[in-house]
Amino acid sequence: TAISTIRNLGEAMEAELKPAGIPTAKALHASGTDEATDDALLHRASAFIAYYVMKMALQSRPWNDCHSAEKAALHQVFKALFAKHRNLNDHGIEKIQDRSGTGRQR
Repeated sequence: TAISTIRNLGEAMEAELKPAGIPTAKALHASGTDEATDDALLHRASAFIAYYVMKMALQSRPWNDCHSAEKAALHQVFKALFAKHRNLNDHGIEKIQDRSGTGRQR
């Protein structure tokens, strides 16, 4: 089944994950949020919001159910995943994250 059958995940998420080798909802459930994000970062830019929306969706929770401490913890995991790929590709991710307010703190 399509990734868009998972509540709160749509065509944009499908487009993000397909090049990373995650074409279906079953494949996404099998890989989980961290591995899917790790794979997506190898293939293209990914944003923190996509990471935590995917995390909530795979837990059958509304996308906006992630608050304060949990969101901060998820951000740390995302930053660690992102750091692994910082020098592996150049997709302008830092500029994208700076525009969205999730970039490196200076």
